[in-house]
Amino acid sequence: MNTFRQERQRFFEGIDGFWHDLFDTEYALWDVKKESPAKIKRIRQAAERIGHILFKTAPLLRQLDEETLLQLGFPKPALSFIKQQTLPFESVIARLDLVVTDEKVKLLEVNSDTPTFIKETFFVNGRVCKAFGLENPNEACEERLREAVQLAVKMAFLSLGKRKRPNIVFSSHDDHEEDRLTAQYLQKLYGLHSQYIGLSQLRLVPDKVIENGNLIIDRGLYDNQGEKIDVLYRQTYPIEHLVDDEDPETKEKVGQLLMKLVEDKELAIINPPSAFLLQSKAVMALIWGLYEERHSYFTEEEHEWIHTYFLPTYLDEDYFLGQGNTFVKKPSFGREGDTVEIYTGDGEKVEEDSHKTYQDSLPVYQQFIKLPETVVQTTQGKKNVHFMYGCFYINGHASAIGIRAGRQITDNEAYFLPVGIENEEEKQ
Repeated sequence: MNTFRQERQRFFEGIDGFWHDLFDTEYALWDVKKESPAKIKRIRQAAERIGHILFKTAPLLRQLDEETLLQLGFPKPALSFIKQQTLPFESVIARLDLVVTDEKVKLLEVNSDTPTFIKETFFVNGRVCKAFGLENPNEACEERLREAVQLAVKMAFLSLGKRKRPNIVFSSHDDHEEDRLTAQYLQKLYGLHSQYIGLSQLRLVPDKVIENGNLIIDRGLYDNQGEKIDVLYRQTYPIEHLVDDEDPETKEKVGQLLMKLVEDKELAIINPPSAFLLQSKAVMALIWGLYEERHSYFTEEEHEWIHTYFLPTYLDEDYFLGQGNTFVKKPSFGREGDTVEIYTGDGEKVEEDSHKTYQDSLPVYQQFIKLPETVVQTTQGKKNVHFMYGCFYINGHASAIGIRAGRQITDNEAYFLPVGIENEEEKQ
Protein backbone atom coordinates (compact mmCIF):
# COMPACT_ATOMS: atom_id res chain seq x y z
CA MET A 1 0.00 0.00 0.00
CA ASN A 2 2.94 2.34 0.67
CA THR A 3 4.12 1.74 -2.91
CA PHE A 4 0.61 2.59 -4.17
CA ARG A 5 0.56 5.86 -2.18
CA GLN A 6 4.00 6.82 -3.49
CA GLU A 7 3.03 6.05 -7.09
CA ARG A 8 -0.15 8.11 -6.76
CA GLN A 9 1.67 11.00 -5.15
CA ARG A 10 4.43 10.97 -7.75
CA PHE A 11 1.95 10.95 -10.64
CA PHE A 12 -0.35 13.73 -9.44
CA GLU A 13 2.49 15.95 -8.26
CA GLY A 14 3.65 15.88 -11.88
CA ILE A 15 0.48 17.74 -12.91
CA ASP A 16 0.99 21.46 -12.42
CA GLY A 17 -1.77 23.41 -10.70
CA PHE A 18 -3.86 20.43 -9.59
CA TRP A 19 -5.37 19.71 -6.18
CA HIS A 20 -5.15 15.90 -5.97
CA ASP A 21 -5.67 16.23 -2.21
CA LEU A 22 -8.12 18.69 -0.68
CA PHE A 23 -7.84 19.81 2.94
CA ASP A 24 -5.21 17.08 3.45
CA THR A 25 -7.71 14.44 2.31
CA GLU A 26 -7.50 12.19 -0.76
CA TYR A 27 -9.51 13.64 -3.64
CA ALA A 28 -8.22 12.33 -6.99
CA LEU A 29 -8.22 8.54 -7.12
CA TRP A 30 -5.31 6.65 -8.66
CA ASP A 31 -7.83 4.37 -10.33
CA VAL A 32 -9.98 4.35 -13.47
CA LYS A 33 -13.55 3.22 -14.05
CA LYS A 34 -13.72 1.47 -17.42
CA GLU A 35 -16.77 2.08 -19.58
CA SER A 36 -17.77 0.90 -23.06
CA PRO A 37 -17.86 3.31 -26.03
CA ALA A 38 -21.61 2.62 -26.25
CA LYS A 39 -22.20 3.81 -22.69
CA ILE A 40 -20.17 6.99 -23.22
CA LYS A 41 -22.17 7.67 -26.39
CA ARG A 42 -25.45 7.08 -24.48
CA ILE A 43 -24.43 9.58 -21.78
CA ARG A 44 -23.58 12.25 -24.34
CA GLN A 45 -26.80 11.68 -26.28
CA ALA A 46 -28.77 12.10 -23.04
CA ALA A 47 -26.82 15.29 -22.23
CA GLU A 48 -27.56 16.73 -25.70
CA ARG A 49 -31.28 16.16 -25.23
CA ILE A 50 -31.41 17.35 -21.62
CA GLY A 51 -29.42 20.47 -22.51
CA HIS A 52 -31.77 21.17 -25.40
CA ILE A 53 -34.78 21.05 -23.05
CA LEU A 54 -33.10 23.33 -20.51
CA PHE A 55 -32.00 25.91 -23.08
CA LYS A 56 -35.45 25.88 -24.67
CA THR A 57 -36.97 26.60 -21.23
CA ALA A 58 -34.85 29.73 -20.66
CA PRO A 59 -36.84 32.08 -22.97
CA LEU A 60 -40.03 30.93 -21.23
CA LEU A 61 -38.50 31.81 -17.84
CA ARG A 62 -37.59 35.29 -19.11
CA GLN A 63 -41.26 35.88 -19.92
CA LEU A 64 -42.48 35.04 -16.40
CA ASP A 65 -43.63 37.82 -14.09
CA GLU A 66 -41.71 38.71 -10.94
CA GLU A 67 -44.12 36.92 -8.61
CA THR A 68 -43.71 33.62 -10.46
CA LEU A 69 -39.92 33.95 -10.49
CA LEU A 70 -39.97 34.57 -6.74
CA GLN A 71 -42.09 31.43 -6.33
CA LEU A 72 -39.34 29.54 -8.18
CA GLY A 73 -36.86 30.66 -5.54
CA PHE A 74 -35.00 33.43 -7.39
CA PRO A 75 -33.75 36.25 -5.13
CA LYS A 76 -35.64 39.49 -5.68
CA PRO A 77 -32.54 41.68 -6.27
CA ALA A 78 -31.55 39.43 -9.19
CA LEU A 79 -34.85 39.45 -11.12
CA SER A 80 -34.04 42.13 -13.71
CA PHE A 81 -30.46 40.83 -13.97
CA ILE A 82 -31.41 37.24 -14.86
CA LYS A 83 -33.80 38.30 -17.62
CA GLN A 84 -30.90 39.60 -19.71
CA GLN A 85 -29.55 37.55 -22.56
CA THR A 86 -26.07 38.85 -23.30
CA LEU A 87 -24.82 35.84 -25.30
CA PRO A 88 -26.50 33.63 -27.92
CA PHE A 89 -26.10 30.60 -25.59
CA GLU A 90 -27.69 30.49 -22.13
CA SER A 91 -24.55 29.14 -20.44
CA VAL A 92 -20.97 28.79 -21.65
CA ILE A 93 -19.95 26.03 -19.24
CA ALA A 94 -22.71 23.98 -17.59
CA ARG A 95 -22.53 20.57 -15.94
CA LEU A 96 -25.34 18.02 -15.90
CA ASP A 97 -25.26 15.61 -12.95
CA LEU A 98 -26.57 12.22 -14.05
CA VAL A 99 -27.44 8.83 -12.64
CA VAL A 100 -26.39 6.27 -15.25
CA THR A 101 -27.34 2.60 -15.10
CA ASP A 102 -27.57 -0.11 -17.77
CA GLU A 103 -31.25 0.73 -18.20
CA LYS A 104 -31.49 4.51 -17.88
CA VAL A 105 -29.90 7.94 -17.66
CA LYS A 106 -31.60 10.39 -15.29
CA LEU A 107 -30.84 14.04 -14.56
CA LEU A 108 -30.38 14.81 -10.87
CA GLU A 109 -29.59 18.48 -11.27
CA VAL A 110 -27.79 21.01 -13.42
CA ASN A 111 -25.12 23.51 -12.44
CA SER A 112 -25.40 26.04 -15.23
CA ASP A 113 -23.93 29.03 -13.37
CA THR A 114 -20.66 28.07 -11.67
CA PRO A 115 -19.82 24.40 -12.25
CA THR A 116 -16.50 23.11 -10.98
CA PHE A 117 -14.91 19.70 -11.85
CA ILE A 118 -13.56 21.27 -15.06
CA LYS A 119 -9.81 20.66 -14.95
CA GLU A 120 -10.41 17.15 -13.63
CA THR A 121 -12.50 16.09 -16.63
CA PHE A 122 -11.02 18.16 -19.46
CA PHE A 123 -7.35 17.74 -18.56
CA VAL A 124 -6.43 15.38 -15.72
CA ASN A 125 -8.70 12.53 -16.87
CA GLY A 126 -6.72 12.19 -20.10
CA ARG A 127 -3.41 12.08 -18.24
CA VAL A 128 -4.66 9.27 -15.99
CA CYS A 129 -6.06 7.31 -18.94
CA LYS A 130 -2.70 7.52 -20.71
CA ALA A 131 -0.91 6.24 -17.59
CA PHE A 132 -3.33 3.29 -17.40
CA GLY A 133 -3.11 2.55 -21.15
CA LEU A 134 -6.77 3.40 -21.77
CA GLU A 135 -8.53 5.58 -24.34
CA ASN A 136 -9.66 8.93 -22.97
CA PRO A 137 -13.43 9.48 -23.53
CA ASN A 138 -12.77 13.24 -23.40
CA GLU A 139 -10.23 13.34 -26.21
CA ALA A 140 -10.47 16.69 -28.09
CA CYS A 141 -12.93 18.12 -25.52
CA GLU A 142 -10.29 20.47 -24.10
CA GLU A 143 -9.71 22.09 -27.49
CA ARG A 144 -13.45 22.61 -27.93
CA LEU A 145 -13.57 24.13 -24.44
CA ARG A 146 -10.79 26.54 -25.46
CA GLU A 147 -12.75 27.57 -28.54
CA ALA A 148 -15.92 28.03 -26.46
CA VAL A 149 -14.17 30.23 -23.88
CA GLN A 150 -12.51 32.34 -26.59
CA LEU A 151 -15.81 32.79 -28.42
CA ALA A 152 -17.69 33.64 -25.23
CA VAL A 153 -15.13 36.28 -24.18
CA LYS A 154 -15.15 37.83 -27.66
CA MET A 155 -18.95 37.98 -27.83
CA ALA A 156 -19.24 39.25 -24.25
CA PHE A 157 -16.90 42.14 -25.07
CA LEU A 158 -18.69 42.91 -28.34
CA SER A 159 -22.00 43.08 -26.43
CA LEU A 160 -20.66 46.16 -24.62
CA GLY A 161 -20.32 48.08 -27.90
CA LYS A 162 -16.79 49.32 -27.08
CA ARG A 163 -13.90 49.99 -29.44
CA LYS A 164 -10.70 49.38 -27.49
CA ARG A 165 -8.38 46.62 -26.42
CA PRO A 166 -10.44 44.67 -23.88
CA ASN A 167 -9.35 44.19 -20.28
CA ILE A 168 -10.24 40.56 -19.58
CA VAL A 169 -10.00 39.37 -15.97
CA PHE A 170 -10.40 35.82 -14.70
CA SER A 171 -11.19 35.87 -11.00
CA SER A 172 -12.11 33.79 -7.96
CA HIS A 173 -11.74 33.82 -4.21
CA ASP A 174 -7.95 33.58 -4.20
CA ASP A 175 -7.84 31.94 -0.76
CA HIS A 176 -9.74 28.89 -2.08
CA GLU A 177 -7.27 26.59 -3.83
CA GLU A 178 -9.70 24.68 -6.05
CA ASP A 179 -11.50 27.85 -7.20
CA ARG A 180 -8.25 29.72 -7.88
CA LEU A 181 -6.62 26.89 -9.81
CA THR A 182 -9.82 26.28 -11.82
CA ALA A 183 -9.98 29.96 -12.83
CA GLN A 184 -6.25 29.96 -13.69
CA TYR A 185 -6.68 26.79 -15.75
CA LEU A 186 -9.43 28.48 -17.79
CA GLN A 187 -7.32 31.62 -18.20
CA LYS A 188 -4.38 29.57 -19.49
CA LEU A 189 -6.70 27.64 -21.79
CA TYR A 190 -8.14 30.93 -23.11
CA GLY A 191 -4.61 31.71 -24.25
CA LEU A 192 -5.15 35.35 -25.30
CA HIS A 193 -4.35 38.58 -23.47
CA SER A 194 -5.93 38.47 -20.00
CA GLN A 195 -5.03 38.43 -16.31
CA TYR A 196 -5.96 36.54 -13.16
CA ILE A 197 -6.81 38.72 -10.15
CA GLY A 198 -8.41 37.57 -6.89
CA LEU A 199 -11.88 38.96 -6.18
CA SER A 200 -10.64 40.74 -3.07
CA GLN A 201 -8.29 42.86 -5.20
CA LEU A 202 -11.02 44.17 -7.51
CA ARG A 203 -12.46 47.63 -6.90
CA LEU A 204 -16.02 48.61 -7.69
CA VAL A 205 -16.88 52.25 -8.45
CA PRO A 206 -20.70 52.51 -8.38
CA ASP A 207 -20.96 56.13 -9.57
CA LYS A 208 -18.90 58.49 -11.72
CA VAL A 209 -16.41 60.62 -9.78
CA ILE A 210 -16.49 64.20 -11.10
CA GLU A 211 -14.38 67.10 -9.86
CA ASN A 212 -14.66 70.64 -11.21
CA GLY A 213 -16.78 69.36 -14.04
CA ASN A 214 -14.16 66.82 -15.11
CA LEU A 215 -14.64 63.06 -15.06
CA ILE A 216 -11.99 61.64 -12.73
CA ILE A 217 -13.14 58.00 -12.52
CA ASP A 218 -15.89 56.39 -14.56
CA ARG A 219 -18.26 53.96 -12.90
CA GLY A 220 -17.23 50.35 -13.35
CA LEU A 221 -15.19 47.46 -11.98
CA TYR A 222 -11.45 48.08 -11.77
CA ASP A 223 -8.40 45.82 -11.55
CA ASN A 224 -5.53 46.21 -9.10
CA GLN A 225 -3.73 48.56 -11.53
CA GLY A 226 -6.68 50.95 -11.69
CA GLU A 227 -7.74 49.84 -15.18
CA LYS A 228 -11.43 49.36 -15.93
CA ILE A 229 -12.43 45.73 -16.49
CA ASP A 230 -14.52 44.89 -19.57
CA VAL A 231 -15.12 41.15 -19.13
CA LEU A 232 -15.09 39.38 -15.76
CA TYR A 233 -14.79 35.60 -16.01
CA ARG A 234 -16.14 34.47 -12.62
CA GLN A 235 -16.39 30.72 -13.11
CA THR A 236 -16.63 29.88 -9.39
CA TYR A 237 -18.49 32.93 -7.98
CA PRO A 238 -22.21 32.01 -7.67
CA ILE A 239 -24.84 34.69 -8.31
CA GLU A 240 -26.86 33.60 -5.25
CA HIS A 241 -23.82 34.53 -3.12
CA LEU A 242 -23.07 37.65 -5.15
CA VAL A 243 -26.57 39.03 -4.43
CA ASP A 244 -25.85 39.22 -0.70
CA ASP A 245 -22.22 40.36 -0.86
CA GLU A 246 -21.56 43.65 0.91
CA ASP A 247 -18.54 45.81 1.62
CA PRO A 248 -17.39 44.97 5.18
CA GLU A 249 -16.69 48.66 5.90
CA THR A 250 -19.38 50.63 4.05
CA LYS A 251 -22.03 47.83 4.13
CA GLU A 252 -22.85 48.66 0.51
CA LYS A 253 -24.40 45.77 -1.42
CA VAL A 254 -21.44 45.50 -3.79
CA GLY A 255 -22.80 42.36 -5.43
CA GLN A 256 -25.99 44.10 -6.44
CA LEU A 257 -24.00 47.13 -7.63
CA LEU A 258 -21.93 44.79 -9.80
CA MET A 259 -25.08 43.29 -11.30
CA LYS A 260 -26.28 46.83 -12.10
CA LEU A 261 -23.02 47.45 -13.99
CA VAL A 262 -23.79 44.34 -16.06
CA GLU A 263 -27.36 45.52 -16.73
CA ASP A 264 -26.04 48.92 -17.85
CA LYS A 265 -23.42 47.33 -20.13
CA GLU A 266 -20.50 48.76 -18.16
CA LEU A 267 -19.28 45.20 -17.58
CA ALA A 268 -19.83 41.76 -19.12
CA ILE A 269 -19.60 38.57 -17.06
CA ILE A 270 -19.14 34.89 -17.89
CA ASN A 271 -21.02 32.68 -17.25
CA PRO A 272 -23.69 35.16 -18.46
CA PRO A 273 -26.76 36.20 -16.38
CA SER A 274 -28.93 33.68 -18.24
CA ALA A 275 -26.88 30.82 -16.74
CA PHE A 276 -28.25 31.69 -13.29
CA LEU A 277 -31.77 31.53 -14.73
CA LEU A 278 -31.35 27.76 -15.18
CA GLN A 279 -29.54 27.23 -11.86
CA SER A 280 -32.66 26.91 -9.69
CA LYS A 281 -33.73 23.29 -9.21
CA ALA A 282 -37.29 24.62 -9.26
CA VAL A 283 -36.86 24.94 -13.03
CA MET A 284 -36.96 21.12 -13.19
CA ALA A 285 -40.32 21.24 -11.37
CA LEU A 286 -41.56 23.70 -14.00
CA ILE A 287 -40.36 21.44 -16.83
CA TRP A 288 -41.96 18.38 -15.22
CA GLY A 289 -45.21 20.30 -14.77
CA LEU A 290 -45.27 21.23 -18.46
CA TYR A 291 -44.63 17.57 -19.29
CA GLU A 292 -47.52 16.37 -17.11
CA GLU A 293 -49.82 18.88 -18.84
CA ARG A 294 -48.45 17.80 -22.22
CA HIS A 295 -48.09 21.53 -22.81
CA SER A 296 -47.66 22.60 -26.44
CA TYR A 297 -44.49 24.56 -25.55
CA PHE A 298 -42.65 21.27 -26.04
CA THR A 299 -43.01 19.00 -29.06
CA GLU A 300 -44.06 15.35 -28.66
CA GLU A 301 -40.45 14.29 -29.13
CA GLU A 302 -39.32 16.73 -26.43
CA HIS A 303 -42.01 15.44 -24.06
CA GLU A 304 -40.62 11.96 -24.63
CA TRP A 305 -37.12 13.21 -23.74
CA ILE A 306 -38.44 14.76 -20.51
CA HIS A 307 -40.15 11.48 -19.63
CA THR A 308 -36.95 9.53 -20.38
CA TYR A 309 -34.32 11.72 -18.73
CA PHE A 310 -35.99 13.86 -16.04
CA LEU A 311 -37.20 12.77 -12.62
CA PRO A 312 -40.62 13.78 -11.26
CA THR A 313 -39.93 17.04 -9.41
CA TYR A 314 -42.39 19.27 -7.50
CA LEU A 315 -42.51 22.27 -5.19
CA ASP A 316 -44.17 20.22 -2.43
CA GLU A 317 -44.04 16.60 -1.23
CA ASP A 318 -47.76 15.79 -1.64
CA TYR A 319 -47.35 13.66 -4.77
CA PHE A 320 -44.76 11.38 -3.17
CA LEU A 321 -46.65 11.04 0.12
CA GLY A 322 -49.79 10.19 -1.84
CA GLN A 323 -47.96 7.57 -3.89
CA GLY A 324 -45.87 6.28 -0.97
CA ASN A 325 -42.67 6.84 -2.97
CA THR A 326 -39.25 7.69 -1.51
CA PHE A 327 -38.23 11.25 -2.34
CA VAL A 328 -35.42 13.77 -1.89
CA LYS A 329 -35.81 17.28 -0.49
CA LYS A 330 -33.26 19.68 -1.98
CA PRO A 331 -32.69 23.43 -1.75
CA SER A 332 -33.49 25.15 -5.07
CA PHE A 333 -30.09 26.83 -4.82
CA GLY A 334 -27.62 24.47 -3.18
CA ARG A 335 -24.33 22.78 -3.92
CA GLU A 336 -22.29 19.69 -3.05
CA GLY A 337 -25.20 17.85 -1.39
CA ASP A 338 -25.47 20.58 1.27
CA THR A 339 -28.91 20.60 3.01
CA VAL A 340 -30.18 17.57 1.01
CA GLU A 341 -32.51 15.15 2.84
CA ILE A 342 -33.98 11.76 1.83
CA TYR A 343 -37.47 10.69 2.99
CA THR A 344 -39.51 7.50 2.79
CA GLY A 345 -42.94 7.55 1.15
CA ASP A 346 -44.59 8.06 4.55
CA GLY A 347 -42.52 11.17 5.28
CA GLU A 348 -39.83 9.67 7.54
CA LYS A 349 -36.38 11.22 7.12
CA VAL A 350 -33.83 8.42 6.53
CA GLU A 351 -30.70 10.27 5.44
CA GLU A 352 -29.44 13.85 5.40
CA ASP A 353 -26.35 15.92 4.77
CA SER A 354 -24.83 17.33 7.93
CA HIS A 355 -24.39 20.80 6.42
CA LYS A 356 -27.42 23.15 6.49
CA THR A 357 -26.11 26.17 4.59
CA TYR A 358 -29.14 26.42 2.31
CA GLN A 359 -31.99 25.74 4.73
CA ASP A 360 -33.59 29.13 3.88
CA SER A 361 -33.61 28.31 0.15
CA LEU A 362 -36.91 27.27 -1.44
CA PRO A 363 -37.04 23.44 -1.31
CA VAL A 364 -37.90 21.18 -4.24
CA TYR A 365 -38.99 17.56 -3.96
CA GLN A 366 -37.64 15.01 -6.41
CA GLN A 367 -38.22 11.31 -6.88
CA PHE A 368 -35.43 9.33 -5.20
CA ILE A 369 -33.15 7.28 -7.38
CA LYS A 370 -30.40 5.08 -5.99
CA LEU A 371 -26.91 5.83 -7.22
CA PRO A 372 -25.07 2.80 -8.62
CA GLU A 373 -22.11 1.43 -6.66
CA THR A 374 -18.61 0.33 -7.51
CA VAL A 375 -15.37 -0.57 -5.74
CA VAL A 376 -12.44 1.86 -5.99
CA GLN A 377 -8.83 1.76 -4.90
CA THR A 378 -7.94 4.46 -2.35
CA THR A 379 -4.83 5.12 -0.30
CA GLN A 380 -6.65 3.39 2.57
CA GLY A 381 -7.43 0.29 0.52
CA LYS A 382 -10.43 -0.82 -1.52
CA LYS A 383 -13.65 1.01 -0.81
CA ASN A 384 -17.28 0.60 -1.88
CA VAL A 385 -18.72 3.88 -3.17
CA HIS A 386 -21.79 5.33 -4.86
CA PHE A 387 -21.01 7.22 -8.04
CA MET A 388 -22.55 9.88 -10.25
CA TYR A 389 -21.62 11.10 -13.71
CA GLY A 390 -21.12 14.72 -14.64
CA CYS A 391 -21.38 15.60 -18.32
CA PHE A 392 -20.43 19.11 -19.34
CA TYR A 393 -22.61 21.07 -21.73
CA ILE A 394 -20.40 23.62 -23.50
CA ASN A 395 -22.02 26.40 -25.55
CA GLY A 396 -24.97 24.09 -26.16
CA HIS A 397 -23.09 20.84 -26.88
CA ALA A 398 -22.38 17.74 -24.76
CA SER A 399 -18.72 17.51 -23.87
CA ALA A 400 -16.36 16.04 -21.25
CA ILE A 401 -17.54 13.35 -18.83
CA GLY A 402 -16.34 12.65 -15.30
CA ILE A 403 -17.30 10.68 -12.20
CA ARG A 404 -17.63 11.77 -8.59
CA ALA A 405 -17.73 8.92 -6.12
CA GLY A 406 -18.74 8.86 -2.46
CA ARG A 407 -22.00 8.65 -0.55
CA GLN A 408 -25.59 8.37 -1.78
CA ILE A 409 -25.77 12.14 -1.21
CA THR A 410 -22.80 13.32 -3.27
CA ASP A 411 -21.07 15.96 -1.15
CA ASN A 412 -17.85 17.98 -1.11
CA GLU A 413 -15.97 14.96 0.26
CA ALA A 414 -16.62 12.93 -2.89
CA TYR A 415 -13.66 11.54 -4.84
CA PHE A 416 -12.74 12.36 -8.42
CA LEU A 417 -12.78 8.98 -10.18
CA PRO A 418 -11.22 9.09 -13.68
CA VAL A 419 -13.08 7.27 -16.45
CA GLY A 420 -11.56 5.46 -19.42
CA ILE A 421 -12.88 3.61 -22.45
CA GLU A 422 -12.59 -0.13 -22.12
CA ASN A 423 -10.65 -2.00 -24.78
CA GLU A 424 -13.20 -4.32 -26.41
CA GLU A 425 -10.55 -6.98 -27.17
CA GLU A 426 -9.33 -6.89 -23.56
CA LYS A 427 -12.93 -7.31 -22.37
CA GLN A 428 -13.33 -10.49 -24.41
